[in-house]
Amino acid sequence: MNQNETPREGTPETTGNRKPQPAFYTVKEAAELLRVGASTLYRIIREGDFPAIRLRSRYVVPAEALDQLLEEARATGSVVDPCRLAEQRRTAREVARFGGAR
Repeated sequence: MNQNETPREGTPETTGNRKPQPAFYTVKEAAELLRVGASTLYRIIREGDFPAIRLRSRYVVPAEALDQLLEEARATGSVVDPCRLAEQRRTAREVARFGGAR
């Protein structure tokens, strides 16, 4: 975190614990941070509408994905739809794959 950023509540910067933020969260941890049920987040992930990495039978959620959602909500001051962000990522991958980025 740089000097201009405000620490998130519950992060090491606000709790006094200097343990670094993890690069990934379990689905349960991410669901708790988002204040939704784990089954809800699993469903959204399986539908391809929330960023996650599948490792065999497990999913992990990149901390960067949660940070991006929070930052967009702050920047726009409105509701952020992770489904829309997922669609933007898929579109960018398709453009890169089919020759948009050479």
